[in-house]
Amino acid sequence: MSKIRILICDDHTILRDGIRLLLDAQPDMEVIAEAADGREAVEKARALKPDVILMDIAMPLLNGIEATKQIRREQPDARVLVLTMYENDEYIAQMLEAGAAGYVLKKVAGSELVYAIHAVGHGETFLYPSITRRLVEDYLRRVQAGQERETFDGLTDREREILQLIAEGHATKKIAALLNVSGRTVQNHRAHIMEKLGMHNRSELIRYALEKGIIELPVKRAE
Repeated sequence: MSKIRILICDDHTILRDGIRLLLDAQPDMEVIAEAADGREAVEKARALKPDVILMDIAMPLLNGIEATKQIRREQPDARVLVLTMYENDEYIAQMLEAGAAGYVLKKVAGSELVYAIHAVGHGETFLYPSITRRLVEDYLRRVQAGQERETFDGLTDREREILQLIAEGHATKKIAALLNVSGRTVQNHRAHIMEKLGMHNRSELIRYALEKGIIELPVKRAE
């Protein structure tokens, strides 16, 4: 019997280690790689083509929503299972629209995560029980009706990438290197982002990114 090959994408090393121990103990599962940020997740998914990609939402350099979009654009059959602490409607809707096949909360028992991976790995969809049928139906109804979306949806995928990198504090030169574009191109995108969002400086962009969950406040670690 072939094993389900899994890529774990999360920026917390201790969490990745725990998940690896749990999954490698399963007779029909194998963790083939880990990724600590969204860009690494896209690269490893492209290179390794895992059966299931465990994807966190809040990650540096590229968040899980945009990483999922990129992976699914390159690999339409990729099976992404969201593993996150976020349970609000906006995140659920965005990940489903990005192409995720499942959505699980980090508070689940290990046995529940294993069950979800089995389901997604065998072509099914898995949603944590508290994510009700009403939420999914309401989301699909709004999308099909073409109702007006929030301003963030007015940004292109590249503008969303650059917004996150700017909000994380990366300089234009580094952003240009990460995206393999010129500094002028980054500056042009930044200008378009500010124009679309009606903002005038980086502080406003950071505040907006925090409100939307694109970035997180840094956690102060014990000395």
